[in-house]
Amino acid sequence: MRSKLGGRVAQAAEVALATRRHVTAIDVLTGLGWLAVRHVETWRQGRADSLERLAPVDRPRMEQALSHLREWALARGLVESEAAYAAAGRDRRPLRFTADGDEDTERRFRVHWISPELSEPRRRQIEERHNKAPDLVAVVPQKEWSCAGCGDTGPYLIMEDEQPHCLTCVDMDHLVFLPAGNAALSRRAKKASGLSAVVVHFNRRRKRYERLGVLVEEEALARAEEQCLADEEVRLRRRERDRERRAGEDADFQARMAEEIRRLFPGCPAERAGAIAGHAAVRGSGRVGRTAAARVLDENAITLAVVASVRHLDTDYDELLMSGVPRMTARERIRSRVDQVLTTWRP
Repeated sequence: MRSKLGGRVAQAAEVALATRRHVTAIDVLTGLGWLAVRHVETWRQGRADSLERLAPVDRPRMEQALSHLREWALARGLVESEAAYAAAGRDRRPLRFTADGDEDTERRFRVHWISPELSEPRRRQIEERHNKAPDLVAVVPQKEWSCAGCGDTGPYLIMEDEQPHCLTCVDMDHLVFLPAGNAALSRRAKKASGLSAVVVHFNRRRKRYERLGVLVEEEALARAEEQCLADEEVRLRRRERDRERRAGEDADFQARMAEEIRRLFPGCPAERAGAIAGHAAVRGSGRVGRTAAARVLDENAITLAVVASVRHLDTDYDELLMSGVPRMTARERIRSRVDQVLTTWRP
């Protein structure tokens, strides 16, 4: 009989498999809530000596989750593949999952489980992407900082030898900043640039790192601008086709989410279910309906979307927030009312 942790691991793994056709240890640890995306990004940037130090659970618990993941993957017939993890800093040092770097445990963390339904070329493509060196990352600092090389400061820092360095000290001060917003221009400039770095900053409200743009060589940017001007009309027509396709996909997804809400909460009016799905699943909103779990209609994710709707529309939660009541205190005060509504909607 599967343990409670085993069930949670399987649920997180199923979501990752349905979304991306492969599963990693990081997928499971974030799915369990043991790691936030910002923790993983901090680690990938080389700003933490191990992923273990960022997790709120101890190493034995994490290893237990890995054992459950392996058991689940073998039962599903998934293909085992080991990936390399390198820091997004100039030194490209190997990333460590554990504090002591035990090689056997590290290897277990590096294992990726790939769907056997994928073709061999597609499987190799995934493996190559996992083993490709990551983009260099330049971070916009949140507070005052000093370069470990020269003691000066600057608008960006890049990690090298586990220490922050300015662009001058890592020989990247000749690069120019290209803001995000034009995907074709950014892609072409980055491809043409012999040296580049993705610029990110930490969004405190969303609690995640977000891309601001890219640092590229000035000549590469000029060539990319010429290429974009040459085929601007073709790309415009393609964007319009993509927009129409995404609109159709979103409408279908929201309809399926509304159906799932009605299945889980048959007492919920059809109009309300549609409104919940329409609000939660807005593309780019960052709401629960756009999470990987919700996209495969995971029961917990759907329930969270319903709870959020009840909280805002059927209680005085918003009024409490506006009057200065702390968020968690406000949620506790209206919890009984939320439970009351959900009980009337459940079968």
